[in-house]
Amino acid sequence: MYLIVGLGNPEPQYSKTRHNMGFDTVNLVAKKHNIEFNKKGFDGIYGSGEIEGEKVILLKPQTYMNESGKSIIQVKNFYKIENEKIIVIYDDIDLDIGVVKLRKKGGAGTHNGMKSVVSNLETTEFPHIRIGIGMPEFKEILISYVINKLTEEEYEKLMPAIEKAASAVEIIIRDGIDNAMNQLNI
Repeated sequence: MYLIVGLGNPEPQYSKTRHNMGFDTVNLVAKKHNIEFNKKGFDGIYGSGEIEGEKVILLKPQTYMNESGKSIIQVKNFYKIENEKIIVIYDDIDLDIGVVKLRKKGGAGTHNGMKSVVSNLETTEFPHIRIGIGMPEFKEILISYVINKLTEEEYEKLMPAIEKAASAVEIIIRDGIDNAMNQLNI
């Protein structure tokens, strides 16, 4: 069983913001695989289904970004999911806009949601799907840059990355993280 987590802030207030790329990606995965977010619990909303012949749980923590790990650890412990089968999708200011990078493991960098995930899982060894949102011109505006609504034009520029990240989930499940990295980290 895989746990596929999109990091974000509770919708709809934060939908179509840079910080909700993880939510947008799991929403697309859910749509492609007819999985409904029809359950509440574990400090999140989630749904279960099948992708590439594997059982999956799609999770959107509802704790706000900085506490995301609290939700993930509850699902992990309840379903006894191995770290290697927890895929976390999130926005990354250190990647150019629209770039998608996969990692087999790695630290949280400057991302507070990922800091919470790493802290709660007590490891950095789980697959990461990072969606580049770029860095604002001035660091003083970082918070507003990541949580303010995007224009339709700005969102359209990120749609191919969301689609690529959703495909990455399928490739990781089907072919493994190493093969997925070889295919997509170009």
